[in-house]
Amino acid sequence: MIRLSKVNLNINGLSVVADKGMTIVDAARLVNIEIPTLCHLNIHDIKMVNRTASCRVCMVEVEGRRNLSPACATEVVEGMTVRTDTLRAIKARRTMLELLLSDHPTDCLVCERNQNCQLQKLAAELGIRKLKYEGEMTHYTKDSSSQALYRNPDKCIMCRRCETMCNEVQTVGIYSAVDKGFETVVAPAFGLPMVDTQCVFCGQCTQVCPTAALTEVSHVAKVWELLADEDLHVVVQTAPSIRVTLGEKYDMPPGTDVTGKMVSALRRLGFDKVFDTNFGADVTIVEEANEFIDRLKNGGRLPILTSCCPSWVKFIEHQFPNLIDIPSSCKSPHMILGVLTKTYYAEKYNIDPNKIIVVSVMPCIAKKYEIVREEMTNEGLRNVDHVVTTRELIAMLTEAGIDFKNLPDDEFDNPLGISTGAADIFGTTGGVIEAALRTSYEWLTGQELKDVDFHNVRGLDGLKEASVNINGTDVKIGVAHGLGNARKLLQSIEKGEAHYHAIEIMACPGGCIDGGGQPYHMGDMELVKARAAGLYKIDKDKPMRKSHENPDVLNLYKEYLGEIGGHKAHELLHTHFKVREKI
Repeated sequence: MIRLSKVNLNINGLSVVADKGMTIVDAARLVNIEIPTLCHLNIHDIKMVNRTASCRVCMVEVEGRRNLSPACATEVVEGMTVRTDTLRAIKARRTMLELLLSDHPTDCLVCERNQNCQLQKLAAELGIRKLKYEGEMTHYTKDSSSQALYRNPDKCIMCRRCETMCNEVQTVGIYSAVDKGFETVVAPAFGLPMVDTQCVFCGQCTQVCPTAALTEVSHVAKVWELLADEDLHVVVQTAPSIRVTLGEKYDMPPGTDVTGKMVSALRRLGFDKVFDTNFGADVTIVEEANEFIDRLKNGGRLPILTSCCPSWVKFIEHQFPNLIDIPSSCKSPHMILGVLTKTYYAEKYNIDPNKIIVVSVMPCIAKKYEIVREEMTNEGLRNVDHVVTTRELIAMLTEAGIDFKNLPDDEFDNPLGISTGAADIFGTTGGVIEAALRTSYEWLTGQELKDVDFHNVRGLDGLKEASVNINGTDVKIGVAHGLGNARKLLQSIEKGEAHYHAIEIMACPGGCIDGGGQPYHMGDMELVKARAAGLYKIDKDKPMRKSHENPDVLNLYKEYLGEIGGHKAHELLHTHFKVREKI
């Protein structure tokens, strides 16, 4: 029997040749017919398909079928004839949207997602100008307990995208449908506050939520207050990935390097100093490479796991307690730069550390959770005081009326502003381990590494492996991004099926370039790839591409920290992890 891999059908009078198994929604896009959807989301690169057909705003007519069909969950078949533009289909979509709006807050003017809300956008496109149905509305407790993720269930439309992302892609398992009928809402089990769950605050649920049911806990208002306080010395630092995502808001192609304009914009906001998290990344590499070499030579437990991502760290604390001792003890780059700002920088320039406020511009909301971890302090002071996401920074620039696109380029302040290309690639999957390899290779061999590009650890494959010969030893590397892939990798290690010397894990698919606090893209992975390409270009164009060659990092150790991996370095730059309850 011949099995067809292609299907011929007709949509609105147009002939379409679609892949077998494709839905009507995806088939229609082949001929530039856009069927409205809210619950449907198909992100091929991370293998996420949400086809719950819960919103029913994609209803279409299929010839020979009495009832309308949800286009997002109906697979095409040979000879199918579809109409998306009949009065019956249009009225059905409008009715479904009106029913959703009947149980949705109407505070659009002050909503976090105003003008960036898919529900709002679809209401405008379908010509809904008044609320047709009025009656009882559901009200739930809002939750900001984690100090990172903000849940407003009143704005949940039961699309269940967050549930698919959390359970199937990230495999964290926080969300599910709770209660029945009119009271049904997507929430943690037993109505637990987020802080008491095993949520890792990766924020990927916020990236796929079509409304403001899930957003970050905003630090913007507090940062404005701090900037206005003349008694304080307010410092800002920016993560590697921000420089290739910020420009998207200003109609620049994804991946455009806006480092100079970003620094200039931050100065105009009123920050006293603009430092670069990349400096902290270079410090991270020299400490992690030193730790790796020590384990390799002295029989320490391998593989060593990178520990830059707070979501991934919390994931292993909850999910893999037997492996809690294998991540590097090194703090993440922005925490390192934060503690150095309040110690090294404060002493060097005779500034009272109690007067220093460190604000981090980060790609993820997990950094907001990270800064309140009890171990992230030094002499009673938090390493970092506040975190604003890329989206929050955009909001601040808009509020200040800054013409970002026409700003002149500026440079980071010293002594915490010089960095190497190895630090830039921290923002994409494979980047941290590649940076570590550049340094580890030279320190283990005593020879110059002329070709610093490790292409085998690059790309958006969920799991990657590489082998690098160093002094006759094949150093085996594992790379995972997305926590579902991390789970597979860690399970293979627990079972003794896989053996590596070093592993990099990033919680977000694609790494920090697709973090939960980055500009929304709703599944456009080509955009994510362009962001990664932008970071690799920055790295390639820099004169210094190895972290251990950063002159200001070397001077930091000479002037202040002493030996790499020494007592003072360990006291300030390293941390510990703890087993957490699996709920």
